[in-house]
Amino acid sequence: MAKSGVSVDKYRSFLSEEELNSTKWNAGPPNYDVVNNLFEQGRTKIWPAGSVEEYVQNLIKTWEMELVHKADPNDYKTLDPKKFTLGLNGKKYYTLEEIGMIGGSYNVFLQTSLPPPLRFFDPDKETYDSSQTAFKRVFPRGFAIEIVQVYSGPPLISYKFRHWGYMEGPFQGHAPTGELVELFGISIVELDENKKVVKIEFFYDRGELLAGLLKGETSDESAGVVTAASACPFMA
Repeated sequence: MAKSGVSVDKYRSFLSEEELNSTKWNAGPPNYDVVNNLFEQGRTKIWPAGSVEEYVQNLIKTWEMELVHKADPNDYKTLDPKKFTLGLNGKKYYTLEEIGMIGGSYNVFLQTSLPPPLRFFDPDKETYDSSQTAFKRVFPRGFAIEIVQVYSGPPLISYKFRHWGYMEGPFQGHAPTGELVELFGISIVELDENKKVVKIEFFYDRGELLAGLLKGETSDESAGVVTAASACPFMA
């Protein structure tokens, strides 16, 4: 473990020994060793130290870490909890409180207007815990993110991102394929005078992710396993 004040994660800030011990976490302090390994093996860009691309990548990875894992908004360092809004495809915007009520990041990013019977993953029926469990099972090595291009730097940042992982666990009764699953998108981030995120917007196709998770074969046996789990995160 690193000394106090020294980051224990190469790609994320605010994970010093002191901060790990003093922060209120949703499910204990996060450990990114496995997904960092996936990131290093599969990234398409290696940004120079001190570059704007490295800055943006660190900011987004850190912001995502705080959004997913920190339980108390007062512990957030990358954003202003009172001003923050998150937008999806220019259609819907969420406050930090609303994100918490929906059940965290996966449930927010997989919001859909499809009728419930047509939803392969229904965020309205998932909790923070069930959605996290679902995708940890699908991607046991994690779901890595990299910044592939930065179009403008702070305070109004725009960039292209790539999210990827390997489907090595089941999803909705579909067997693991072991194949690479990727999601590309564009994001715009607005920083205030204190360099904190006050608004972030994402533009992407959720179907690009879900399509890659529905390619595996289905069977009565795998469906039975899914049905048997009373709190199964894959039930639509």
